[in-house]
Amino acid sequence: MTALRNRWPAALGFAAAVLVLIFAADRETASTAVLVAALCYLGAAAFARRWVAWAGVVGFSVVVTAAQFMEISSWVALAVVGVVLLGLGFIVGVPRRPLVAQAAAAVGYGIFAVVALYVPETAGGVMAGLALAAHAGWDTVNFARNTVVPRSLSEACMALDVPLGIGVAVIAVAG
Repeated sequence: MTALRNRWPAALGFAAAVLVLIFAADRETASTAVLVAALCYLGAAAFARRWVAWAGVVGFSVVVTAAQFMEISSWVALAVVGVVLLGLGFIVGVPRRPLVAQAAAAVGYGIFAVVALYVPETAGGVMAGLALAAHAGWDTVNFARNTVVPRSLSEACMALDVPLGIGVAVIAVAG
């Protein structure tokens, strides 16, 4: 039980991945997960507060839900939030290097996530899934550096990104 208590972030991330794979595994879900994950990192950098990343999980999920109610594409709403976060980071005067690094990562992963929504469904599912799985690389970098976000978030994100991303890609190919 001690091992599980010490690895609760990985258990949480993996459990979330399994639930999504069972109930909602598609390219839109994977793309949204990539965007939310990237914004969690950007949000923490924009406020120079590591805990903001965990708050972002909930906050950005609310943005996605609100966008759906307003019949706005989730990615558009999340992109607007990303621009606002970047602007706030510059206005508040947080350290620029982590802010710019997280913004660049958000743009890089975000481009793949959004393009995945507009290509044919199978290719889009593979693309979104691989973008999500690849985000685990960014999680690993941030985990090793132990900066910007809490290690617990990076760990949970790795445990979510890899199985969910690969699962979505496999489901897309299997049709």
